[in-house]
Amino acid sequence: MSEHTTNGTVAVDARGGSGFLVLLRHGQTAWSESGQHTGRTDIPLTEVGRRQARDAGERLRAAFPDGFEDSCVFSSPLKRAQQTAELAGFPGHGTLAGIAEWDYGGAEGRTRKQVSEASGFAWDVWRDGPQSLPESLHGDWTETLPSGETVPVHAGPGETVDQAAARAREAIAEVTPLLDAGRNVLLVAHAHILRILTSQWLGVDPHFARLLRLDTAHYSILSRYKGDNVIERWNC
Repeated sequence: MSEHTTNGTVAVDARGGSGFLVLLRHGQTAWSESGQHTGRTDIPLTEVGRRQARDAGERLRAAFPDGFEDSCVFSSPLKRAQQTAELAGFPGHGTLAGIAEWDYGGAEGRTRKQVSEASGFAWDVWRDGPQSLPESLHGDWTETLPSGETVPVHAGPGETVDQAAARAREAIAEVTPLLDAGRNVLLVAHAHILRILTSQWLGVDPHFARLLRLDTAHYSILSRYKGDNVIERWNC
């Protein structure tokens, strides 16, 4: 059984030698504040997000005083996750393509209200998915961020939640040998894909992920308990 010490560190009693799978969401971006869907657009952290990332690193070091081996830290290929990993104190991280954010298709760069107005119905990403959106929302453009930086945006067909879940299962399979060897693994990525990954860790329908809140620069811990994959801590 996993136990927590009074100072907040994570201790292991009897997990059969399995390591913890730790999930860290990236820090704040301009679009996480505005509510614009940010899937594959390579948007950087804001100054607040950079500070959040450093603070997250301190919380992780308090919870895991022995740290994480470089070979056990992986980031999404997207800039906001890579920056978070580095600012949190993990410059030697690897990259795991399977934990890139959900591709929102025609919703990319748009708020839920904008998508609903453009599509003519009250669109919900979990219920309807990107495939329900009209092709008129597809396209490429350049968006100027509040900082003045410009980023290219691509809105295409997107992917279903089941396709995102399949990627998440592949990512879990890639790090499972490390967990089986008793090593703690840290994944630095995005809210939706990490929530979907958690559903796949638990072996439940990926739509369950909508019920899991994960704030910017917050971490969660997945583990094994008496043969089951479980949530150890959430949104810390």
